[in-house]
Amino acid sequence: MSLRLSTVILPVDRWHEGGRAKWQRAEELGFHTAYTYDHLSWRSFRDGPWFGALPTLTAAATATDRLRLGTLVTSPNFRHPVTLAKELISLDDVSGGRITLGIGAGGSGFDATALGQELWTPRERADRFAEFVPLLDRLLTEDAVSQRGTFYSAEEARDIPGCVQRPRLPFAVAATGPRGLRLAARHGQAWVTTGDPRSNEEGTPEQATEALRGQIARLGTACEEAGRDVAGLEKILLTGFTPEGSRLLDSVDAFVEFAGRHQELGFTEIVVHWPIADSDFAADQAVFEKIAAEATAQLS
Repeated sequence: MSLRLSTVILPVDRWHEGGRAKWQRAEELGFHTAYTYDHLSWRSFRDGPWFGALPTLTAAATATDRLRLGTLVTSPNFRHPVTLAKELISLDDVSGGRITLGIGAGGSGFDATALGQELWTPRERADRFAEFVPLLDRLLTEDAVSQRGTFYSAEEARDIPGCVQRPRLPFAVAATGPRGLRLAARHGQAWVTTGDPRSNEEGTPEQATEALRGQIARLGTACEEAGRDVAGLEKILLTGFTPEGSRLLDSVDAFVEFAGRHQELGFTEIVVHWPIADSDFAADQAVFEKIAAEATAQLS
C-alpha cells in the first residue's frame, strides 16, 4: 500500500486573512487529508487567535472539492456524544462525505477544566472514553438512540438522515494504552499515535521507533482479540512530537528517510504540521510544499 501524506492546519488564522487559502493550497498540493485540532485553546497558542474546529472544517468543506477533512483529535473534554453526532452528520453532509473523525480520550490541558469541571484522573478519562465512543458510534448509525450511561446518556436522540458515508463517517482512534487500543480495534477505521511520550522527550529516534513498533504489536493483539485483521486498520502517525521534531521537514530527503522508516513499521499515513513561523512547527514553506509534491512518489 502506498503511503498517504496528510497535514494539520492549526485554526489560528482568520478565515478571510489566510485561513481559506491554506486549506485550498492543501488541496492543490495533493494532501490526502487536512486535519485540524479540536481544542478550545492549545499550548503556546493559548493567548493568540484560535478558532473552533467544526466551523473551520465546515468552511473548509465549502472551499475545497476533493480534500478529505478531519479532526486530530476530538475528545470528551468538552464534547458530548449527542450534540457532537448532530454536528458531524451536518458536516459530513456539507462536505459530500469527506470527513474523518479523529477521536481520543483527551488530556490535562486547558480544555480539561474550561467548563469549570475538576480535572479528571487518567482512569476517569479512560472510563469516559470507553463510554463515549460506542455511544457516538450508535448515534451516527441509528436513526434514534436511547441509552443511559454513567457519564453520557441519550433519550430518543434523532440523527436523520445519518451520514453521507455509510454506515457512518470513519473514526481514527488515538490510543496507546490497552483500553484505548481495544476501542480502536472495535470501532476504528484507523488508529492514530504521536508515539511514546517518554521516548519522544528523552529518547533517540531509534528508541522512539522501537516504542512505535511495540504500540503496533499491541494494536495487533487488540485486533486479534476483537476478531479483526489488524491489516484492515489504517495506521496514522502524527509527527512533530517524535525526537526529530520539525527537522524531518528540513528537506525532501530527510522526510523520505523518516517516512520510509515508519512505513516499514506498518504506518499507512504520515501527518505533518502546516508551517507556522515562530512556533514549534516552524519550517520553510517552499521545502514543505516540495515535500508534499515529491515525497510520496519516492515511497510508493
